[in-house]
Amino acid sequence: MLNLANILDYSTKEYAEKTALVFGDNRFSYAQLNAVANQVANGLAALGIGKGDKVALSCPNLPFFPMVYYGILKTGAVVVPLNVLLKGREIAYHLQDSEAKAYFCFQGTPELPMAEEGWAGFNGADQCEHFWVMTADPAGASPIEGTATLGQLIGRQSPVFETVVTEFDDTAVILYTSGTTGFPKGAELSHASMTMNALGSRDLLVLSQEDVHLVVLPLFHSFGQTVLMNAGLSMGNTLVLIPRFTPEGVLGAMQAEKVTVFAGVPTMYWALLTFEDPDKKIDIPTIAKNLRIGASGASSLPLEIIRGIQEKYGIAILEGYGLSETCPVATFNLPHKERKPGTVGTPIWGIEVKVFDAENNEVPTGEVGEVVIRGHNVMKGYYNKPEATAEAFKGTSWFHTGDLGRMDEDGYLSIVDRVKDMVIRGGFNVYPREIEEVLMTHPAVSMASVIGVPHDQHGEEIKAYIVLKAGQSASEGEIIEWSKEQMAAYKYPRFVEMRESLPMTATGKILKKDLKAEVTG
Repeated sequence: MLNLANILDYSTKEYAEKTALVFGDNRFSYAQLNAVANQVANGLAALGIGKGDKVALSCPNLPFFPMVYYGILKTGAVVVPLNVLLKGREIAYHLQDSEAKAYFCFQGTPELPMAEEGWAGFNGADQCEHFWVMTADPAGASPIEGTATLGQLIGRQSPVFETVVTEFDDTAVILYTSGTTGFPKGAELSHASMTMNALGSRDLLVLSQEDVHLVVLPLFHSFGQTVLMNAGLSMGNTLVLIPRFTPEGVLGAMQAEKVTVFAGVPTMYWALLTFEDPDKKIDIPTIAKNLRIGASGASSLPLEIIRGIQEKYGIAILEGYGLSETCPVATFNLPHKERKPGTVGTPIWGIEVKVFDAENNEVPTGEVGEVVIRGHNVMKGYYNKPEATAEAFKGTSWFHTGDLGRMDEDGYLSIVDRVKDMVIRGGFNVYPREIEEVLMTHPAVSMASVIGVPHDQHGEEIKAYIVLKAGQSASEGEIIEWSKEQMAAYKYPRFVEMRESLPMTATGKILKKDLKAEVTG
């Protein structure tokens, strides 16, 4: 028997008065964090929400996220974290697909009106019964008339709650992943899988009780959620929460809070490396003295950035590999072993990673094939999608990642390519088919094809090729502005090119490789 929330329960007993969360000038001890989580649990339980029920959560890196996250888990319910950039129609899909019974949504900002989009999504999901706005001022009124707030839910609830006993294989979290085709799929991750990956991550980072984490990776994503939040809190560490990445904000927090652990995606490291400080507000030598380790994932880091960060900040960046379907960590460059820059390390404890050919046979060392994973970190399957689950395992016990890689003679994995059409923009997986289907709803659009194009800062950027309907007109700029209103900020195309036609096979399939060749040569 195990509940992922036991991470917080245990650390509260051991480190009750220690600072768990830092957000700006606000500090919350483990006892305070646990008390609010218990109030959330009591509020949900009073409404009949409990074991197996799905509860969605839209929240940036604010103290609200772990408070509500663990509160949901304590009831035995399942957390469904949602990307904070999703629009109303996208939120409705996730709520409906996960069969969420309740939904917590942060109020957002004028630039990112999360509550408005969340309310629209909630009203588009028939089975979702409860909606709460997490207001910036916990005692404040909801910005949406007629809706309840988190403060109202927990206001009179007890700060004491006995965490519900769940089984090892019970679902703890449903993480939505883009996959390679179609709409997002919810990967079911068990209490055991999530707990073991968190405990494994703290060993990989060689965490001590004195570590301070800079948490700018979004907590709704598996990387930040497992490697920083769950791993850090399980060790009694302090988490410094930053909702939005800017090099100035991150470096300022590192300096002020004496941060020892940083995890980021390649675009973040690039920004930190190229950051200029003409006013000399940032003390890089002091930051470098405190920093102990850096971790990176999502996509490969150029060797120049690895070397540059080591020279500037004095830390070695340890690269790893994983997916939402694997909680996420599957391989890692271990601090105590030889680091091989350009690789994503070796399989972590209890995990097997191999490279297969199309017939599910292991390929010889050094040859390229599909990366497959087996072990305690692998998902149970995609929620309510047996066909997609079957496709992911292909009649074997191995999860097929869709990524191409090679294994060297020492067992180090290198990712050499991604799923053919997948785009990774700034660390976010973007799947062209969903964007194409949305673009096709534009009244002037007859056909659309979306690819990723190289980009210095984001790794890849979204480009859409558009064929207009006969007699219709629309400019590239108009399509981009329309897309902004329909899709999350990381999804909409920044580049649009109008075409009279698109290259196709004899069967009518668009030849995306030809479009990509036009860009890359």
